Amino acid sequence: MFDGLVIAVQLVLLVAGCVFFAMGSLGLFRFPDTLTRIHALTKADNLGLGFIVVALLPLAPSFAAGFKTLLIWVVALAASATSAHLVARAVRGNTVGGSRTEDDDG
Repeated sequence: MFDGLVIAVQLVLLVAGCVFFAMGSLGLFRFPDTLTRIHALTKADNLGLGFIVVALLPLAPSFAAGFKTLLIWVVALAASATSAHLVARAVRGNTVGGSRTEDDDG
């Protein structure tokens, strides 16, 4: 009974994580400018990764393996925030008085 409940919760979390990944990727292609695209990637993808990590924790063979899985998520969060900040700063550096000097949308 308890194993079936854990598997059901894992399945729901995995599906939710995949849906958030898909929505983040869709936002990358659909949103109009770089800042909103960064928002979609950093927020939705990191939440999706968090759902997947939480779903995988009961499958970890030891506490150390589960802790390493959590550390992967933390490192991905830090890398995502840092890279998003650098990209946003570069985009804002291309603006002069509220108007863009270059088209950054490609």
